[in-house]
Amino acid sequence: MANSDIEFTVEDGESVLDAALRLGLPVPYGCKTGGCGACRARVVEGTVEHVHDPRALSNSERDAGLALLCQAEARSDLTVDVQLLARDGRHKVRSVPARVDVKERISHDVVHLVLQLPKARPFDYLPGQYVDILLRDGRRRSFSIASPPSADNRIEMQLRHVPGGSFVSYVINEMPDCAVLRIQGPLGGFYLRDAPERPAIFIAGGTGFAPIRAMLMDALARGETRPLHLYWGARASHDLYEHELAEQWGRDYPNLHYTPVLSEPADGDGWTGATGFVHEQVVRDFPDCSGCDVYLSGPPVLVESAKRDLADCGLRPERTFYDAFEYAFVTWPEDERPGAAR
Repeated sequence: MANSDIEFTVEDGESVLDAALRLGLPVPYGCKTGGCGACRARVVEGTVEHVHDPRALSNSERDAGLALLCQAEARSDLTVDVQLLARDGRHKVRSVPARVDVKERISHDVVHLVLQLPKARPFDYLPGQYVDILLRDGRRRSFSIASPPSADNRIEMQLRHVPGGSFVSYVINEMPDCAVLRIQGPLGGFYLRDAPERPAIFIAGGTGFAPIRAMLMDALARGETRPLHLYWGARASHDLYEHELAEQWGRDYPNLHYTPVLSEPADGDGWTGATGFVHEQVVRDFPDCSGCDVYLSGPPVLVESAKRDLADCGLRPERTFYDAFEYAFVTWPEDERPGAAR
């Protein structure tokens, strides 16, 4: 691994990620299918082959020498540059029970959960990461953590109900009070990088606000002073389910700038703010973003469109961080089609 003394062997037919995890190295990862981009890393020397389509990588990222370690097999000796999570075991992936303390409908299609985790051992994670809820039939559903780490070991989630999303339907309509779920995490490589010299742009679509919410709550509590630009895109004003919170941040913290963007404002909204696709507003505001870090969270079409258009504005691939939500349009628990509900 670049800039370290870490060396390891990748067996034939083994992905670089699996080899690293086999040795207990804290490499960030998520879906392990090439869809989320959490295990993205730069190949400094050597050659890898993606055995399946690394669909989370854009062409510009591939041209810049980036690879998805979950799909990459070594074809020579390698040097890879990957930012490891804490090596002291704090962020080790584990399974724990979680009691539902709060279940609240906060918009027409979003439910807010507060989960109480066992207090005996802190559940350490980086704001922006996510967990899997483990279902009784062995499948899982992935949800971002919407809050920073807390002393009382509680985490928050924001679940969007989509047509065909039977797990969230169960949560809303059938899940009993104080239900106990089992979660696994923390997962993913979506977290705020330590780069105080560069402005950070956050682009959220829908409940893509959840992990960015956790990042910003943590950054603001720590006294982060770099410019923070939050863009939150939705169809109509009622989809900006925590609009008042984001506006309050903008009033309380002079370095945070909040821009809500509606793609289809309703006639009765009286909307006078930005309209269109949220990433296009960023392009208008930052025609040159070569000196910025960008954090993208939301539907895959948003993430891919933003990566493409912002690359044209000079955004460097290694300064682009993202979490693409793929919704599972499945019944629960009978249907066996794969997917991750966010």
